[in-house]
Amino acid sequence: MVKNSIILGIETSCDETAVAVVKDSKKCPKILSNIVSSQTNIHREFGGVVPELAARSHLEKIDLIAKKALKDSGIQINDIDAVAATAGPGLIVCLSVGLSFGKSIATFLKKPFIAINHLEGHALSPKLNNSISYPYLLLLMSGGHTQFLLVKELGKYERLGTTIDDAIGEAFDKVGKIIGVGFPGGPKIEEYAKLGNKNRYNLPRPIINKGGCNLSFAGLKTAVLRVSEKLSTELVLYVL
Repeated sequence: MVKNSIILGIETSCDETAVAVVKDSKKCPKILSNIVSSQTNIHREFGGVVPELAARSHLEKIDLIAKKALKDSGIQINDIDAVAATAGPGLIVCLSVGLSFGKSIATFLKKPFIAINHLEGHALSPKLNNSISYPYLLLLMSGGHTQFLLVKELGKYERLGTTIDDAIGEAFDKVGKIIGVGFPGGPKIEEYAKLGNKNRYNLPRPIINKGGCNLSFAGLKTAVLRVSEKLSTELVLYVL
């Protein structure tokens, strides 16, 4: 790709439909538009993301989201130099929507199509907003991944540690379901945590005394479940 290229980026790996228009530059790229459509209301009643419903929502919205991204960027579709879309990891039925849409546009425009690794996108995202140099240390946190990465340069990464069980986002959502705050659990847990007493419960901090950069959240999640069950039992006995 030549400098100052204009890229149409598409993301449909899970439960958000997103399209952005980004212009390359010498220091750091310029985000001309970034439109995101959340599906939280669709999945809330199920307590988690339902792949088939997510894919259907992507199909319904992606055309409108792409048009709005182009309109807000002030860029005409014929001025796009390349099209990029998340190719994985992610939910297959969701990824296929963005990939098919992106490939169709690239074919129509006769422009290059770039398949993007989801985790590589996370690893390089700090450079979208900051003029930072390689190498840098990255803590990657999402619903399906939690890792410490050394980002050496484009295409060269070293994983220093990862979760040995649940990802942090998954743990938050499961704890949210356990304590009844709904989906997604993270925002509500953070909101209530600010009002609580951090010394009230003695919850474990798994594998912090072991060497390396690996993480673990399953034990913490189980501990929350046990505290929740104990409180429920105490409440029932109190009412009786």
